[in-house]
Amino acid sequence: MTRAAAMLDTTPATYGFDRDALAECIAACVECAQACTACADACLSESDVAAMRRCIRLDLDCADVCEATGRVLSRQTAYDADVTRAVLEACATACRACGDECATHGEHGMEHCRVCAEACRRCERACRALLAATS
Repeated sequence: MTRAAAMLDTTPATYGFDRDALAECIAACVECAQACTACADACLSESDVAAMRRCIRLDLDCADVCEATGRVLSRQTAYDADVTRAVLEACATACRACGDECATHGEHGMEHCRVCAEACRRCERACRALLAATS
């Protein structure tokens, strides 16, 4: 059981989502934020940092959006469905852009980008699944 799931189990508030899908999305957001932060740092160690500029920018943007989304999803008391849908959509969009960029570098041997792309894909899927459940 993830920490997110354990916390959801302890809240006295009711939430309008499937518990497992919500817990998975929170965990995926937190993991993706960490992977993107680490990937940006690793990109700064590459020999041609200028060539990594777009990747670094997308990594950092994605990390910020994922962190914010994980925090919003963790607060279920009196949540606003419109805000929740907007942050989930933003997170899925950021994850797709970052995942696409990292995947191209991962195909060229940058292992940190390959790992990051996987985290982005997982997070995007989790956000889209939760969006589908809120429609």
